[in-house]
Amino acid sequence: MSVRLLKKILKEQEAQQLQLPSSEDEDCDSQSPDSKKNPFDLLGNDDNEESDDQDVPEAEFQSAAADAQSRGNSDEPEKTLVGSTSELVSSSNHKPRKKKKKREKKESSHHNGLRKSSDFDQILENLSIDVKNEKEHRRDDHSDIIEQAVSVLQVNQKYLNAEMELRRIFGSKVVKSFESSQVGSSRNTRGGRRGSHNTRKTILVTPLDHWPRWDGSLSMEFLEASGRRNHLRYVQSSSYVQAQRAFEAAKAIHDFNAIASVLLYHPYHLDSLLTIAEYFKIVGEHQMSADAIGKCLYALECAWHPLFPLWQGNIQLKYSHETNRPLFKALFIHMNNLERRGCHRSALEVCKLLLSLDIDDPMGAMFCVDYFALRAEEYSWLEEFSEKYKSDNSLWLFPNFSFSLAICRFYLEQEDLKKDMHDDDAKASSVDLLKHALMLHPSVLKKLVIKVPLKDQFWMKTVEHRFFRSEHMGIPSLDHLINIYIERNYLIWRFPGLQKLLRDTVELVIETVETNRSDTEDWACVRKEAFSSTKNEYGHLLVSDFSDSMASISPENMQQFMGEPGMRGGVLAQNPVANPAGGAHVVRDVADRSALAVLFESILPWVNYGGEDGGRGEDADHVNPNAQDNAD
Repeated sequence: MSVRLLKKILKEQEAQQLQLPSSEDEDCDSQSPDSKKNPFDLLGNDDNEESDDQDVPEAEFQSAAADAQSRGNSDEPEKTLVGSTSELVSSSNHKPRKKKKKREKKESSHHNGLRKSSDFDQILENLSIDVKNEKEHRRDDHSDIIEQAVSVLQVNQKYLNAEMELRRIFGSKVVKSFESSQVGSSRNTRGGRRGSHNTRKTILVTPLDHWPRWDGSLSMEFLEASGRRNHLRYVQSSSYVQAQRAFEAAKAIHDFNAIASVLLYHPYHLDSLLTIAEYFKIVGEHQMSADAIGKCLYALECAWHPLFPLWQGNIQLKYSHETNRPLFKALFIHMNNLERRGCHRSALEVCKLLLSLDIDDPMGAMFCVDYFALRAEEYSWLEEFSEKYKSDNSLWLFPNFSFSLAICRFYLEQEDLKKDMHDDDAKASSVDLLKHALMLHPSVLKKLVIKVPLKDQFWMKTVEHRFFRSEHMGIPSLDHLINIYIERNYLIWRFPGLQKLLRDTVELVIETVETNRSDTEDWACVRKEAFSSTKNEYGHLLVSDFSDSMASISPENMQQFMGEPGMRGGVLAQNPVANPAGGAHVVRDVADRSALAVLFESILPWVNYGGEDGGRGEDADHVNPNAQDNAD
C-alpha cells in the first residue's frame, strides 16, 4: 500500500470520529424535547415506542459489524470496536427509559384493573345498600307498629291515683271526712302504738301508716333489650324463698291459719297476701281485701328496677316467669276493685298497664279495656286504640270491640251534634257498625235481652226470629268470648239511648236477612275464618273474673280454708315459719268487723277470738263463747 493511500484512509477515519460526537449531540437534542413531555401522554403509544426501542440495538450491531469487516487493518478493528462499544453504550442509555415505560404500563394496567374492580365493588355495594335499605325499611315498619302500640298504651300517671279521682267525683271535703273516719277506725281496731317510720311514696297505691316497713325481700333484674322493649323479671331473696316453701306446705293441706302465720314473719309475701285477699272478699270484708292487695302492689313497686318507667309502656315482664305472675294477679284484682269503687279512669290506666307488660295478654285485659274506656268516656282513645294496637286492624272481629266501637261512635256523634260539628272523615256510622256486629255475632242479642234485662214485647218477638234464636255459634272460642262480653258489658246497655239504637239496628238486620240471604252466608264465612280453631283458645280466662257480682261463702267453699286434722301437725312441724312457737293460734280482733263474717269465721276450728287462754277479756268470750268447744 502506498503512503498516499494510507494517509487518505487515516483522514477518513478521523473525519468519521469527528462526526460521531455531533451525531450523538443531534440524537440527544432530538430526544430532549421528548423528555420534557408529560409522561402520561405516552400511555397511549407504549406499543409503538416499545417496537422502536427494540429495533435500534439490532441496526447498530449490524452497522458496527459491517465496518469491522470492511476494514482490514488490525488497528482499525480496535478503533471500530471502540467506536461500536461507545455507540452501544450510548444506545444502552435507552434501556432505563424502556424499563420505566414498562413499569408505567404495568402500573397503568394495574390502576385500570383496580378501577374496574372498584367499579364492580361499587355496584355490589350499591346492591347491598339497596337490600339493607329494604330490610331497614321493613324493620322500620315493624318498629313503627311497635311504637304505635307502645304510644297508645302509655299510662297517664296522674290518673292512677284512685283518691284523686274520688275527689274529682265527690269533692275534697267528702273524701277527707271519709278518710279521717277510716283512720280513726283503723286505730281503734288495731289498738296499741306502732313504731313510727316513713313509708315510701309509690304510684300504684298510697301506703297507709300502719303498714310494716318494706323488708327488701324482692328485687328486679334486667334481662335484655329487644325491639325497643326492656325485658325484666323479679328476683326473690333467700328469706322469701323460705317463706314460699312454708306457703306451699300450708297450701297443700288447705290450712288458712298457717298461711296467715307466714305473714307474721314475712308481711310482704305476695302469694300469702293474694290468698288472704281472696278469703276476705269471699267473707265480705272488701276493705280488708283491698288492703291486702295494696300491700302486695306496694311491695312489688318497691322492688322496681330503675329501667322501669311505668308511663312509657315499653317494659316487658313476661308472665312465663314464675316470679312475675303475682304482679299480673294483683293488678287485675286491683283493677276490678277500682271499678267497683267507681274509679273507671284509674281502672282504665291499670288495664293499659296490664296490656303493656306482656303482649300475650295472659290476664285477658283486652276483653275489658273497652268497657273501662266507655265508662271513663274515653271514646276517642278507644277508636285510636283499635286502629293502632294491632297492625292488621282485626280487633273489631272480637265481640267486645264489635259492639263497643259502635257505642263509641254513637257517643261521638252525639258530641258532634251538641257542638254543631260535622265529621268530614269517611267513617262508618254507629248504625252501620252495630249492624255489622249483629250480623257477625247474632247470639249476643238473646243473651243481652236475658241479662240486661230487656222486657219489652218487641224483644220477646225478636229473639224468636230464626237469625237470633240460637244462643251458641258452635265455635268454642267465640262462645266463650261472648259470655265474657255479656258478663262484663251488660250494664252499658241499660241506657235508654243505646236501647233505642239497638232496636233500630235490629230492625234493619231483620230486613236485610229477609231480603238478601247471601249477606248472612258472607258473615258466617267471616266468622269461621276469624275463629277457625275447634278448641277454646281462651279457656284460661274465667267468666267469673269479669263479673261484678261477688261470690258468697258456702260450706263447700269453706272446706278449702280448712286443714285436715291428720296432716296438719306433721307437715307444719317441719316449717317453723308457718307454725308459730308454742302452737298457739293468732288471736283475732272483732272490733268494727262484719257480724256475718265473724259468725262464719267462728265455725273454723283454728279461729281464736281470745278468752281465758288467750287473755283477751270478756268481750271475746261474749262474741264467741263456744269457740273452744267448736275447736274440740
